[in-house]
This record gives sequence, C-alpha cells and structure tokens, in this order.
Amino acid sequence: MRNLFRRLDGWLFALLLLLATGALGYLGTRYRHEADWTANGRISLPAASRAVLARMKGPVDIVSYAGPQGHLRQAVSDFVQRYQRVKPDISLRFVDPQLDPAKMRELGITIDGQLIIHYRNREQPLDDVSTDAPMTNALERLLRGNDRVVAFVTGDGERNADGKANADLGTFMGQLGATGIRAVPLNFAQVGAVPLHTDLVVLASPSMPLAPSAVQALVAYVRSGGNLLWLTEPANDDLGLQPLAAALDIRVLPGVLVDGSGAALGLHDPRLIALGDYPLNAITRGFVLTTLFPQVSALARVAQQGDWAMVPFLRSSALSWTEFKPIDNTKPSDIRFDGAAGELKGPLDFGFALSRLSPSPDKSEQRVVVIGDGDFLSNTFLGNGGNRALGERIFDWLLDDDALVNLPPRGAPDRLLQISQAGLNLLGIGFLIVLPLLLLLTGGLIVWRRRRR
Repeated sequence: MRNLFRRLDGWLFALLLLLATGALGYLGTRYRHEADWTANGRISLPAASRAVLARMKGPVDIVSYAGPQGHLRQAVSDFVQRYQRVKPDISLRFVDPQLDPAKMRELGITIDGQLIIHYRNREQPLDDVSTDAPMTNALERLLRGNDRVVAFVTGDGERNADGKANADLGTFMGQLGATGIRAVPLNFAQVGAVPLHTDLVVLASPSMPLAPSAVQALVAYVRSGGNLLWLTEPANDDLGLQPLAAALDIRVLPGVLVDGSGAALGLHDPRLIALGDYPLNAITRGFVLTTLFPQVSALARVAQQGDWAMVPFLRSSALSWTEFKPIDNTKPSDIRFDGAAGELKGPLDFGFALSRLSPSPDKSEQRVVVIGDGDFLSNTFLGNGGNRALGERIFDWLLDDDALVNLPPRGAPDRLLQISQAGLNLLGIGFLIVLPLLLLLTGGLIVWRRRRR
C-alpha cells in the first residue's frame, strides 16, 4: 500500500509539473515582461538616448523604406518600439521602395530598410538600426538643428582636428562629427579673418608663435562676439598671444602645475592632474566623472571689473603649486615647493568659462572657454575617465546647445570592474577557501544524513 501511494505521489507530481509548464507557456504567449539589470538600463535603452528623447519637444515621425518581404519590417518595428516606450509620440510607418524606384532615388534611398527621421521640419537619414549609437546621434543632430561649423586654427603647430598622431584630436572630433559638429581648418595665412557662419573657433595648443596678423584676427573675432575655445600649454606662454589674453582679461601663469594629491590615485608623475570634484558651473553641473590632465598651465583672472562673467570650472587641489624648475622625467616626484622663487601655492584654477552680452546683434550671449591643457582631448588621453564626456560638454556649451550639455556620458559605466586590493584579497579568500569549505561541509552533511537513514 505504501508503494502504491509513493507511485501515485510521483505521477501526481509529474502531472502538476506538466500543468505548470503548460500554464507558464500559455502565459508567456499572452504577456510579456522585460527586466534590465545593467547600469542605467542600457540594454533596454541607453541613458544618453533617453536623455535626448526627453529633450525633444513634439512628435517624431519615422519612415522606414523597407519591403514587406522577409523579417526586416519586424526588426525595424522592434527597434523603434524601444524608443516609443520612452517617447510615445514617435510614429513609425513603412513604405515599399519597390513601388516607386524613381522616387526612392530622388530621396536618396539606396539601402533596403533605410530610415528617415522627421522632427520639427528637419530630417535625418539612418542606415544602421543594429545598435543604439547611430540612432542617438541622429536624434541629437535633429535636436541640435543645423550642423555646427567649428574652425580649427592651423599653420602654427596646432593639434590637428582630423589627425591620428598621439597629440591630435582626430578621435574626439570624429565622434563629435556624428552628432552634427563639423570641423574645418582655418589658416590665417590664406584667409585674413574668420569666415562668416563660423559657430566656434578653436585655438588648440599652438607650438610656434602666431603671426601678428593672425593674433589681430583672433582678437577682432572675439571683440565682434565670436565664441572661442583656447587650449594652451605650459611651454606656450611666449607665442605672441598676449593681446588675445588681454582681450579675455586672463593671464597664463608661468611654470607647470603639479599636484601631490595624485599619489593617492597611483599617479607617480605630479604633472598629471586628476580631478573628481569641480567648481559649480553650467558645464560641470552634475558632472561626477574623474578627468585626467597632463602638463597643465595655471590661469588667473586679470581684471576684476571687466565685462566678462568669468567662472572657473577646473581647479587643482590644495597640494598643488606652479613648479618653475625643470622636472627630471626619471624622478618626477623629487620636487619641492619654493615660494621664494615666486611659485604659487594651490588651489589654482586652470579652466575658465567666460560669457558676456554679445557685441554681435545676431547672438544674445558670447561664450569663451580657456583651458591650460589640450592633452586631455588628444588621441592619447581621450579615453581616460570622463575626458571625452567633459570635452563634449565644453563644445555643447560653447555652441549654445544648452539642452545637450547635461546629457549622460556615452558608453557603459559598468563594463569595467574597479576594485581595491583589499577587495581582491577578499574575493580570493572567498573563492579559494571559503567556497570549497562550504561545498565540503554541505557534502559531508548530506552523507551523514543518508547514513543515519
């Protein structure tokens, strides 16, 4: 009798298991639930994409030129639905490109499944729907409006906007180009003034003295209301740029800025300035990423009653100073503060954001940023911490794209595991000692209970 009940229990358990499996399968066809446990929910939709959508006021119309054959329309629909969950007024409609080939050629439709995104009488094509980055860039270009023209001064040893050398800015500007920022060269030896319709001029760490006519052209551009980004270096304090500094009421301090607080972060060269805290500014509001600046010049405000509203947004620690003596690269830490030599003790500012009522009738506000380092955006150092994110904020602010300044940084914040040595030791003890002991104890307990039966 006992064996019969055991068999009935077994059959009943199997029947209940089959019923539960069938019920789960049925519910799975009727209901859908998604859970994203990654940082910022980036698998469902990246934080940057959600932030761009939140700043788009009004409907977005997406037209997909995909034929009804195959599964392409379903793939496009699934992709767009992720954005529709965040912004419900995104509409999607399909057009069969085979119905009117001539019209497709007129529209420039060359790829089956190509999207045209419409927003506020502007449109942006999109060819790739396999990842979110192209879609986010397209939405950002629509939000920005017209492409922004950024002129990089060339001809005096400046960093190249499209260069691949370690000191150039090609990687950074290539990424900005996808968001609607177009870099063009500006050689004052060929043109006498900044061309019209230039949204921003960048003077990126010249290594040779500028011609007086080039300096006069830059000063005239600033006085007429043009926006400017000036990246200077410790070795670039004698390049004939004093008239430009005077027009901005700013002074580049002599020496190289060194900071002893970097030793706590494992930086053995005090010329590497690491920042994790920033003075409150429109550029750095809500910015918490760590940035790294090599070979920095400290800056100071000259006039206190000028028409510039000057706010520092990059500042060294109290353990910093301006070092005048040459630093031995083999022993960079063998330096000492020498106040008698005129060295200045920190905290010291090395990044200023300037603004004023624009002298130009076409703009309401003029904006300038001066930073005592250009390496942080170079190909070599761009990938360090939040360097790229800070550079994007600087360009967005200078281009008057305030809605884009506080966008979350691109990329996954949890793709790297940052753990201290104590944490590593704890993990090693847990996996190599504690976990095997728990498995042995569990096995011993099971054997002991079976023997007692």
